[in-house]
Amino acid sequence: MNRTFFRWIIIISSFLVISLILWNTYAFFQKFKVDERVKMQSWSAAQSDFIKSLNDLDSDVNPVTSMILLDTTSTTPMIMIGENKDLINLKNIDTTMVSDVDKYLEKLQNQFTSENSPIEVKYGDNFYGTIYYGNSDTLNKLKYYPLALLLIIFLFAAVAYFFYKSSKTAEQNKLWSGMAKETAHQIGTPLSSLIGWMEILKTEQIDQSYVEEMEKDISRLQTITERFSKIGSLPTLEGLDIVQQTEQTFIYLTSRLSKLVEFTIEVPEHPIIVNLNEQLHSWTIENLVKNGVDAMKGKGKLHLKLWQLEHHVYITISDTGKGIEKNKFTKIFEPGYTTKKRGWGLGLSLTKRIVEDFHDGKIKVEHSEINKGTTFKISYKSL
Repeated sequence: MNRTFFRWIIIISSFLVISLILWNTYAFFQKFKVDERVKMQSWSAAQSDFIKSLNDLDSDVNPVTSMILLDTTSTTPMIMIGENKDLINLKNIDTTMVSDVDKYLEKLQNQFTSENSPIEVKYGDNFYGTIYYGNSDTLNKLKYYPLALLLIIFLFAAVAYFFYKSSKTAEQNKLWSGMAKETAHQIGTPLSSLIGWMEILKTEQIDQSYVEEMEKDISRLQTITERFSKIGSLPTLEGLDIVQQTEQTFIYLTSRLSKLVEFTIEVPEHPIIVNLNEQLHSWTIENLVKNGVDAMKGKGKLHLKLWQLEHHVYITISDTGKGIEKNKFTKIFEPGYTTKKRGWGLGLSLTKRIVEDFHDGKIKVEHSEINKGTTFKISYKSL
């Protein structure tokens, strides 16, 4: 509870700080824009006074007017166009590298009009021209500063998130490995004892069919032990026929699951070689098939299809169960998530780990409709 509260405090505080920075940047931008407008109006007035002085031969140019017109500190780009559309003045615009100056200036004039309202140069009733001016370099940099700030904050948040996620994943992987190895160890001890007792039972005068069935169950326990042993470490992959491996597991499951489920399988007649771990791939198919049977509450239709397209192999397992809401297509693969009253919510999480982390494949919910069914899709690279 305290951790959640502290996390919300950090998020809200960060949001307030960012909002404050952006607001102050916007306010400063507007103030700077007004200051540039005042400067251009002063320059317009000085230009009017200068033109008047040229027309009045008896008056000299005001020193203040000259100082304003010759100001070299201003970086605001400006074009002054006369009443006859002729170019009167140009300031802070470099045309030395421009091939078509008239077209370039016309483009700038339109751009400046969109950035700032033009200023007319008048003296009394006399109209001398119009000043078009754009934003200075400083103002342009200031305009994009909030975007740069947001980008930096976003990148920082992304780095922090990925660091947190990778740390959490590493911690989960460590927990997975430890739990899997311990489970394999715990099962292995009584399993060894059961194998010994089986050898003794074989010498006794009992129905051998019972012994054979018990051997099948012991073999099954050995397979489960191997699965947990391999999930707790990096498994060895080898080139195997995925058609045979999938079909073998599917047929085994159909003979041991609900008889009210209609199982169907569609696979190619030719082998397809994929880098697989036999026990873990079998576990993947088993988890998805059992998940489908549970979703149908032991009654319905379940279809497995396997096919190859270029250098990829695809497996879909479709059921006619209760379906999954679209906003939970990815959530169902998270450890601990389950809709069952009983269970740890590890089946699909383990399946995703086996497919993506160990076999470099992909698994997703291909399609699902509420009360109509779900289709899971797995893809592997073929050899």
